[in-house]
Amino acid sequence: MSVHVFGVTGLPLIHPGDDLPALLCGKVGFSDGDILCLASTVYSKSKGYVRTLASITPGPVALQIAGRDHEDPRFVQSVLDEATEVLLDDPFILSEMVHGHIGVRSGVDRSNIEDGFVILLPPDPKAAAEDIRTRIREISRADIGVIITDTVGRAFRRGQTGHAIGWSGMPAIRDFRGDQDLFGHTLQITEEAVIDEIAGFGNFIMGESNQGVPAVVFRGCGRWSGHDNLYFSPKEDVMRKALKCLQEKRSIR
Repeated sequence: MSVHVFGVTGLPLIHPGDDLPALLCGKVGFSDGDILCLASTVYSKSKGYVRTLASITPGPVALQIAGRDHEDPRFVQSVLDEATEVLLDDPFILSEMVHGHIGVRSGVDRSNIEDGFVILLPPDPKAAAEDIRTRIREISRADIGVIITDTVGRAFRRGQTGHAIGWSGMPAIRDFRGDQDLFGHTLQITEEAVIDEIAGFGNFIMGESNQGVPAVVFRGCGRWSGHDNLYFSPKEDVMRKALKCLQEKRSIR
């Protein structure tokens, strides 16, 4: 496999109402089979998924957490508003969102936006990816895949990587179960999270500060078979169980 990867440069700062797919098509000649990695922040800005801190009134829980963590209580309230469940609230908020993604501070972002604003994750990232994919196909006639990415931390390791939170045009998981390895052993549990691998390299090209590269194109990845069951169910997720147990013990104290 030979894969060509390039960042999309020269895009303007994105504002609510901008036709992001048209702007992307103005910079890239898309081809069938391309995979577009797009930072969730630019999609959210184009759709107006932002809030002003001045419009947020923090409640008692937000005030309590903010006082302990030395955060702006309005920001903490915006995090709680986006969460369906808080798995951890000290030393940071780790929360689940309605679309199943679990992330620090509900993915609410204060970087790459004007002071006094926060950027929210798309409320339905998979629908967001399909929206971008459909619009690009209308403009360019190219059948591409789209991955919406967010930067998250990882258990047991320092540093952040890009993860896929929404995708369209490809399975999330490449399923090797039932295949045989080089020695004829049947694979029992191997499921490769391909969209996260692509998202991680996409994030490497995007950068994390002022590079101004919110989109990356992968060309030549080919196709794979698998499924979209990316997230563990609550019953399967041993990390979730451990965190809930820790949170309950803290509450008792």
